[in-house]
Amino acid sequence: MSEAATVPIDPAPGAREPRPKRRGLRALVIVLMVVVVLGVAAVVADGIARGIAQQQVAAQIQQKLPERVQGDVDVRIGGFSVIAQYLSGRMDEVELSAPELEVRGAPVAVDVTLHGVPVDLAEPVGRLSARVTIGQEALNTLIAESGSAAAVGTVELGDGTVGYAGQAELLGLAVDYTASARPEAAGDEVLLTPVDVSVGALGGSIDVSGLVERLLGQEPIAVCVAQYLPDGLRAERIQVEPGTATAWLGAERFTLDGASLSATGSCD
Repeated sequence: MSEAATVPIDPAPGAREPRPKRRGLRALVIVLMVVVVLGVAAVVADGIARGIAQQQVAAQIQQKLPERVQGDVDVRIGGFSVIAQYLSGRMDEVELSAPELEVRGAPVAVDVTLHGVPVDLAEPVGRLSARVTIGQEALNTLIAESGSAAAVGTVELGDGTVGYAGQAELLGLAVDYTASARPEAAGDEVLLTPVDVSVGALGGSIDVSGLVERLLGQEPIAVCVAQYLPDGLRAERIQVEPGTATAWLGAERFTLDGASLSATGSCD
């Protein structure tokens, strides 16, 4: 008797064999979900750290402001990850904004960009760039507060020019005059190139041509501005518009501590 032939039996309809590929796909999806969750958590954590760091830097800067300088300072820390920057010991870029700063009673708007900012502010930053905007009235207030010789007159801000109204002595008489000049930033100084001079009428018997020539001059007049700025800051650019003046300042390796902010420079 011959052996019975073995007949393969087909799987019942609807029955499925295990599919390893699907299991692998499911595992990959789970891994991706975990990575996304961790990424979101990292972004949230970095955002929280950024906010805390900005508040702390703002508080430190405001504590180090010189006497008679008051106002709120807003801070924005740039760069991808604040946590990574903090661990490296330096922040790539920090922006400070004080649109309503009060300096010796005069309102001044200040924007500062810092590059290479150390976590310990007792160390110098790599580069400081500042933009300072001041109105005509505030500028005259600062000049009066400084006690300089210019305090006896009035500064007027025009279209690209700085005007000055004052008095000069001619033949024993006090003569009123108004002079205007174009300002140019020159580091520790601002160069004023005379543009025009008008002198009050004194009658035909008095020749004022000598006074006009003296006021106009031939060379730019150098005015020391370092004595009004923290030591190390230099004037890089000046823009004057009617009623408003804006100055761009810069410094390398500047320390943001109370001593550096309070100590002014000189033109010696």
